[in-house]
Amino acid sequence: MRRSLIRGMFVGVLLLAMTPAAAQDLVTNTPRPTVTAPSVATAVPNRNPDRFDPSVCAEFTDGSSLSAECEAMIERFPRPLVEDIPQDGYTLGAFTFFRVGPDATPTFDAPNGNVNGEIPAGFNFVRALDLSVDGWIAIDGGRWLQRSMARQASPSYFSGVRFTEETVTPFAWVLDLSRIFVSRYPGGEWDQSTGRWIDRYERVNIFSTGYDDEGWRWYMIGPNQWVEQRFVAKVQPIQRPEGIEGGKWIAVDLYEQTLVAYEDDTPVYATLISSGLARTETNEGLFNIWARMPIDPMSGATGAPNAYALQSVPWVMYFDGSISLHGTYWHDLFGYRQSRGCVNLTISDARWIFEWTAEGETPDADGNIPTPVYVYSSGEYGVTASGL
Repeated sequence: MRRSLIRGMFVGVLLLAMTPAAAQDLVTNTPRPTVTAPSVATAVPNRNPDRFDPSVCAEFTDGSSLSAECEAMIERFPRPLVEDIPQDGYTLGAFTFFRVGPDATPTFDAPNGNVNGEIPAGFNFVRALDLSVDGWIAIDGGRWLQRSMARQASPSYFSGVRFTEETVTPFAWVLDLSRIFVSRYPGGEWDQSTGRWIDRYERVNIFSTGYDDEGWRWYMIGPNQWVEQRFVAKVQPIQRPEGIEGGKWIAVDLYEQTLVAYEDDTPVYATLISSGLARTETNEGLFNIWARMPIDPMSGATGAPNAYALQSVPWVMYFDGSISLHGTYWHDLFGYRQSRGCVNLTISDARWIFEWTAEGETPDADGNIPTPVYVYSSGEYGVTASGL
């Protein structure tokens, strides 16, 4: 109870800026542990103090005293052995986006000119083409908006990581927004005396796994520094599914809200995503990217209360009809479900995947590069690891 109350206080301010559906799902749809998909162990098989091997800590699951070998391993390798990908500085710097609405908003043929249309009510974002006229924004189609009718969007600067030859999984990203302190044992209270809190998007190694009395999974991310699984998103590679012969392919875990890119059976990259909300869930299955566009507008449900229109969505890769992997400039809640079915990525992550899928590949007869996309769930929301 204490955990949910304190966490709710910190995220409450954020929820005011979200749509009711999105706000509800941020709280209730944090990943919860259950069944896991077949995984690929990438830990180093031989115990070598000069290489990261979390198995030396695996037996310590209840907060009891650690061995000297385990403590030394944690001290030597406090963070995952991965490399940051570069930021998409061009898109982040050259494009400026604004939220318009939720009410219908008039457009003009010139600053202080005549009304020439409107942007319908809904969840709408526009790309600014000209901000040089005080109080006005030029947008696509020769239209202008009053600056007072729009709010500038701040895209996320989070980005995923490349694997190296030394990368060991699983590791995780922190999702929680409230900087809680860790606990000293699975199921324990947040303990300030540990001297460690968790930061949003912090990368952490998982040295051991334990369980509390209710069946929730807990991860040791430091020397007897434990965090409940619902506060992080775990990266765990899987076996190549049937139907993928080899080469480059992408796995999207709807449960953990993570994406891992592979070359044959080797994971090469991982990041956080935001998939479809409960009423517009992303479909599971094996798909192929069938169209790729550097920029594409997106809209739907025009005239309905849940209408949306998004100009200039970057780095779009369609794989399930109109469902795509794409860059996202309208939220920074990666690791939580947020979309109408698409797989939201940060702008930098979307560009990395867009370019990686094309690099060294030969387009098919239609000019497309049909990279396989495997969408699955490694667990079930609302059910503990023990099945409760």
